[in-house]
Amino acid sequence: MTDALTIDEPAALLAREAALRADGPARRMRDAAAALGVPEAALLEARRSTGAARRLDPRDGFAPLLSRLGSAGEVMALTRNEACVHETRGPYGAPEIFGAMGQIVGEIDLRLFLSHWRIGYALCEETRSGPRTSLQFFDASGTAIHKVHATPATDTAAFETLIRDFTDTAAEPARFEEPAGPAAEQPDAAIDAEGLRAAWDALEHSHAFHGLLRRFGAGRVQALRLGGPARARPVGTGSAGETLRRAAAEALPLMIFTGNPGCVQIHSGPVCRIETMGPWLNVLDPRFNLHLREDRIASAWVVRKPSRRGDIHSLELFDAAGEIICQIFGERPPGGTERADWRALATGLPDAASC
Repeated sequence: MTDALTIDEPAALLAREAALRADGPARRMRDAAAALGVPEAALLEARRSTGAARRLDPRDGFAPLLSRLGSAGEVMALTRNEACVHETRGPYGAPEIFGAMGQIVGEIDLRLFLSHWRIGYALCEETRSGPRTSLQFFDASGTAIHKVHATPATDTAAFETLIRDFTDTAAEPARFEEPAGPAAEQPDAAIDAEGLRAAWDALEHSHAFHGLLRRFGAGRVQALRLGGPARARPVGTGSAGETLRRAAAEALPLMIFTGNPGCVQIHSGPVCRIETMGPWLNVLDPRFNLHLREDRIASAWVVRKPSRRGDIHSLELFDAAGEIICQIFGERPPGGTERADWRALATGLPDAASC
């Protein structure tokens, strides 16, 4: 996937990128990198040669840097995967780090898996609206994990001080690993389906579901299929649009989880402006944006998980490889039960077979 040109000849890579951009419509860096056959992070690495990008000190999974982000005030936090982009404006709270895992709670709400945070850059790029500064974090393959963009409300002096304090001036040119493919599933016959269903019914917290998958060696979609319709029901791939539009019309607050192996970003609260633009289903609210490629939703499921405070229902979206794209829950207060209006919406979504 990468070669010496990508790393050791930045001018040549930047020239290839410029030629690509001159020949077609505007492209985001992720899309330009894919068209060039290189990791997105390779384009930032090349920009070190021009001074537009600076490498960041990666120690402790960037935890010391994350602990200073609150000093910049409002920023825009972005977490994405191949089919969904999640953007929230607000200040970063103080991170709580537990070894390689952590969380940031508040208006920007993140779950962090820092063993995947391997390479970071500060980037200053020219855009149609003027210079834009961001922090961008990548895994070992050069795939983006999380980005932090300055906004007009950001304390730019504090943001620049943060960048200066964490710039790694001695960093060697980056090398990128081949991305790991999805793990191969065991055949259904190799899964203790009866035991999985019994353990599912005994769950006391919805977050324990991931541990259940590991325990039985099941893929997530595989487990939903084996769980049966009383626990997981396939619904139409257009269910996300119906859910968001109805939630907006009914002022029903949601929790929307979007992530990748290194970071999960969570929106809690209402959604208001829902727009479709080509294949993209969008939430376009002042403090929260979601951009979802509906054409990349291969399956959608309404999932019921038991908890100590009653059943919890979610709408879960998956791509063709069985990777999770996004999860939508009804918002619940801490220690509270599921809202009846959310349960009615989720359980009333039409079956996939009828769509």
